[in-house]
Amino acid sequence: MEFSIAELILVTLLTAGTALLSHYGRAVFHDGIRPIMPEYIEGRMNRAEMSSVAFGLSVGFIASVGISFTLSTGLLNPWLLFLPTDILGVFAGSAWLAGILGGLWGIAVITGLSAVQASLTAFPIDFIGALGELSAPVLAGFALFPVLAILYQFGWRKGVFSGIVVLFTRVIIEQGFLPEKIALLPEAGQLFIGTILLVFFAVAKDRKHPPETDVGEGESLFEERTQRIYKGLPFFAIVGALVAVIANLGYFAGSEVSIFTLNEAYTTTDAGEAKSLIQQAALSDFLRGIGFIPLIATTALTTGVYGVVGLTFIFPVGYLMPNPILAAIGGAVVLIIEVLILSRLGKFLEKFPSLREASDNIRSSISTVMEIALLIGSFLAVLSMGGITGFTIFVILWLINEGVGRPVIRLAAAPLAAIVTGIILNLLYFMNLFTPLAG
Repeated sequence: MEFSIAELILVTLLTAGTALLSHYGRAVFHDGIRPIMPEYIEGRMNRAEMSSVAFGLSVGFIASVGISFTLSTGLLNPWLLFLPTDILGVFAGSAWLAGILGGLWGIAVITGLSAVQASLTAFPIDFIGALGELSAPVLAGFALFPVLAILYQFGWRKGVFSGIVVLFTRVIIEQGFLPEKIALLPEAGQLFIGTILLVFFAVAKDRKHPPETDVGEGESLFEERTQRIYKGLPFFAIVGALVAVIANLGYFAGSEVSIFTLNEAYTTTDAGEAKSLIQQAALSDFLRGIGFIPLIATTALTTGVYGVVGLTFIFPVGYLMPNPILAAIGGAVVLIIEVLILSRLGKFLEKFPSLREASDNIRSSISTVMEIALLIGSFLAVLSMGGITGFTIFVILWLINEGVGRPVIRLAAAPLAAIVTGIILNLLYFMNLFTPLAG
């Protein structure tokens, strides 16, 4: 992963900003840390205790998801950049120290991972290139999460019906039955139709069985908490702008559902295909963001601590804007608007319980389909780099992780095992115990 001075400066400023948001208790990235932050902010937990909790909750994600996804694609991701700044911001005893430590983390990530990736690509068996096999299953698998969410929430009949509709949507697009002016990937069509069906079923259920209680227009239980978040608006604007810019420049992917698609978009030589893939990544992150609205919004309203990337809609804004300047403006505006409408968003969610439940099912479904897709993609990658020998090593590593209680979560276990498999294959090659595949 080569880096430019512009990337180094932007990422350094970004990680300094997110560390300051954590230090002031305005926002963190980790959803598990957010509910605990009031204990620290209100003096019931000291700095050392809060730092220890933040480290314990985050270190596994940094080491597994953060590092493995970046090594697999060459793109930065939120787990690698923002989980450490959650820790550093709380750890720092002053704002200037938080900013310095956050900035130093950004410098370390850019320079350190660039050196690591350069060394790995010099190996005789190119396992970094083979990891490109991860993208196709991820792209195809993620498009099916609405079907699984419908199955979870509305039963097998609606789930089977939705699966059939989604399948026919793909067939119609693949066979060219749409007008030529509509350049749409089959996966994008599947996502759109599946999500429409999920929302339709949820709204229909709420209309048939409306909630018993209603929330008055002027009532809100969250006004006091949101005032804390409002005080961080200047920082949110800066962070939103920086995130959108590095996403627009192709340095950064916002989630597990877009990172492999964006990697494919940035490495293809076909401009039309690249544009379609970027649009697909934006749609994927947009729909993923919808699934996380209740979780992020409700915890923000009840704790007074927001997410450093808000509701994550700044990611698709960054991908789709035509240039970095407009991306910066769009990212800042989107994050400011999100903060300003938090209270109204909370009231809206109280009126549509089925939509809240649908969001929970969306998150569960995304996690399940991504685990399966990454597992299949990793199988393809290790077969590409080492045939059955590579497959054998990979399965052994996977089984070890499963057998010892999954210290590495399944979402990261497959790509991490594929990377380790590549390293082992190279060691066997140097020991004259493995012959690379022909071609």
